[in-house]
Amino acid sequence: MKILLIGANGEIGKILHPALAKNHEIISAGRNSGDFRIDLSDSNSIEKLFEEVKNIDACICVAGDCYTGDLLSLDEKKLNIGIQNKLLGQVNLVLIGQKYLSDNGSFTLTSGKMGDKPVKNNIGKAIVNGGINSFVLAASLELDRGIRINAISPAKVADIPTEDLINAYAKSIEETINGEIIKVNY
Repeated sequence: MKILLIGANGEIGKILHPALAKNHEIISAGRNSGDFRIDLSDSNSIEKLFEEVKNIDACICVAGDCYTGDLLSLDEKKLNIGIQNKLLGQVNLVLIGQKYLSDNGSFTLTSGKMGDKPVKNNIGKAIVNGGINSFVLAASLELDRGIRINAISPAKVADIPTEDLINAYAKSIEETINGEIIKVNY
């Protein structure tokens, strides 16, 4: 399977890349590193990436910035960091990428525990992760050509056994599930 891994040099990407490369061809993309460059906050950058990378069977996104801080420090500009980068970036990957992904391909987005179980000082993450989960649930009902979509919703990566994280992403791309929010170590 040919997999486009966006955010391959990030915390989760560094775990996934070597594990998935054992059985799949991995094409990496990131803001500052990888085989290709992408700015998730720019739909033109997303379109350019999909035009350059052909015959993709799966797209995994483990990238996207988000603001962390308390309610009193939150404002529109800080909230938009996560909305533009992580939420809309991943939504646009699907909206644009569905035209390029192979038939019966899959998208795997990454949300996070804060979407279901927010904690103090993480309102921005809660909004963005909850939005990603809702998008996955709704988009799974409408994607054509057998294309599937799921989200991985991990707890803090440092608290997750590496194998559990790898297995969650592998399940999303290798099994036929669709519209699932796969929770990892809540």
